[in-house]
Amino acid sequence: MHDITNKQVCFPTDYDAVLNRVATIDPITYGPTRNYIDGAVSYLSPYISRGVISTKFVYLELLKRGFNSGSILKFIQELAWRDYWQQVWVVKENTINQYIKHKQEPVVTYGISKAIRLAETGITAIDSAINDFYQSGYLHNHMRMYIASIACNIGQNHWRHPAQWMYYHLLDADWASNALSWQWVAGANSNKKYYANQENINTFCYSNQTDTFLDISYDDFKDLEIPKVLLATKNLDLTTPLPKRKAIEVNNTLPTYIYNFYNLDPLWEKKQEANRILLLEPSHFKQYPISKKSIDFIIDLSKNIKNIQIYVGEFDQLISNYNLKNIHYKEHPTNKHYYGIEVPRDWMFSVKGYYPSFFAFWKKCKKEIIF
Repeated sequence: MHDITNKQVCFPTDYDAVLNRVATIDPITYGPTRNYIDGAVSYLSPYISRGVISTKFVYLELLKRGFNSGSILKFIQELAWRDYWQQVWVVKENTINQYIKHKQEPVVTYGISKAIRLAETGITAIDSAINDFYQSGYLHNHMRMYIASIACNIGQNHWRHPAQWMYYHLLDADWASNALSWQWVAGANSNKKYYANQENINTFCYSNQTDTFLDISYDDFKDLEIPKVLLATKNLDLTTPLPKRKAIEVNNTLPTYIYNFYNLDPLWEKKQEANRILLLEPSHFKQYPISKKSIDFIIDLSKNIKNIQIYVGEFDQLISNYNLKNIHYKEHPTNKHYYGIEVPRDWMFSVKGYYPSFFAFWKKCKKEIIF
C-alpha cells in the first residue's frame, strides 16, 4: 500500500533550482508510471507555462544528458501536447472559450458543484487531492481529468466555469491546455466523453474505496442521474489580487522588453542593456483571473530577471505614460494588442497551425525528432 497522504509538491522559484529540476527528470520511468498519482512526472509544468523554460529547452537538455529519443518518446510526446494546445489557441483564438468540435450536452448548470469546490464529493482520493491543490497550486494530470469528468459528465456542469476555477488556483495555469482539456473530457473537443469509475481511481491513486457514486461499471454511466451531492452549484466570483501600481523608472534611450504572465524567461536577450518590465494588465486578469498564490509565484519568478520592474496597468497606458518606443515582446494569443518588435516563442518543433487531433500534429512532429 502506498502512502501518498499530504504528499504536496513544492515549486521553488530560484532559476538554479528550476534548472536542477530539469537536470533530474527521469523520462524513462515517466512512461510506465505517469498515470499513477506518485508517478515519475517532471513537475516542470509551472515553469513551462510561465515561460521560464520552454518545451524545446527541456527536450534538448534531455538529449544533452544522453537519452535516446526512442526510449523517452512518451515524455517527448507529452511535451508536444503543450505546444499542440498552444497552436490551437494561436489559430482559434477566443473560440477556444466556446466549443471546438461539439456542443457539450447535457448541461444543467453553468456554475460549479459545491461539493467539488469544498472537496466534499465523498470520493476520498478526489477530496484529498483538491485540499492539497489549494495548498500547493498543483494537480496531477490524471486527477484533473477525474475532476473534470465528475464536474461535466456526472454533475453536468458546463465546462467553462469549473475550468476557470481550476485555472485560478493552478501555478501552471495555461488557458489553452486547461480549456481544451476540459472540453476534451466533456466531449466538446473529442468524439466521446471521458469517464473514470471508482475502480480506475483506486488503481491509480492506491485507494480501496467502494460504495461511491462512481462505484459502477462503465456501461452504467450513460443512465446515471446526477448524484445528490453534486446538485448544489455556484458561480464563483473569481478576482485577481493584483499589487498596487507603483511608479517605475525607464531610460528612453534603451529598448524595453515586456514580460507578462506567459513570459518570464530570465535568459531572454540577457546581455542586452534594456528596460525590463513585468506587465500585469487588469483587463487580462479580469478575463483570466488567478489566485494570490499564483500572483506571488510569478512575482517571485520575475526576480530571476535582472533589474525587472513591475507595472500594473494596461499596455497602452505603460507606453504612453513612459513614452516607450523600442518595444520587444514574445508572441502569445493574450497579447495581440501589443505592438513593437514581436519575437516568436521557442517551439519544440517547426510544425505550426491547427490540426483537428493531437496525433495528426504529432505525426508531423515525429519527423523532426532526433533519434
